[in-house]
Amino acid sequence: SAKIGEKLELRRVQYFDGNVETYLHKRAADLPPAVGVLVEFEGADNDAAHSVALQIAALKAKYLTRDEVPEDVVANERRIAEETAKAEGKPEQALPKIVEGRLTGFFKDVVLLEQPSVSDSKKSVKALLDDAGVTITRFVRFEVGQQ
Repeated sequence: SAKIGEKLELRRVQYFDGNVETYLHKRAADLPPAVGVLVEFEGADNDAAHSVALQIAALKAKYLTRDEVPEDVVANERRIAEETAKAEGKPEQALPKIVEGRLTGFFKDVVLLEQPSVSDSKKSVKALLDDAGVTITRFVRFEVGQQ
């Protein structure tokens, strides 16, 4: 055991069991990493898993699949989309389609598998993983100062 004389406080801890890919992002070369990502996956393509870790660090996905997004979050986004469309004067009969389109955009922002890949914007993360034969089991993104 070592003593460093510094106050350390762990706010979040995650334990992964299985294949894990990591990525640490530095905001400047002379600073320690400010963002860390752990990706648990099944499959043999570590490069694909590493690309996903980079994706998570850059685009800040919060959920792996649409099913993981809490119902209250979806309901709130739906309400905001509906109110915004009404405030913009959109026709009443077009509202359901507009709201669904905006919800799809929301899911592309927060759901990892629905995001466009940073390495190939013509494909979703899910399509790239399918091509590589990799399945993401779960992930976590840590950022300095994050609660």
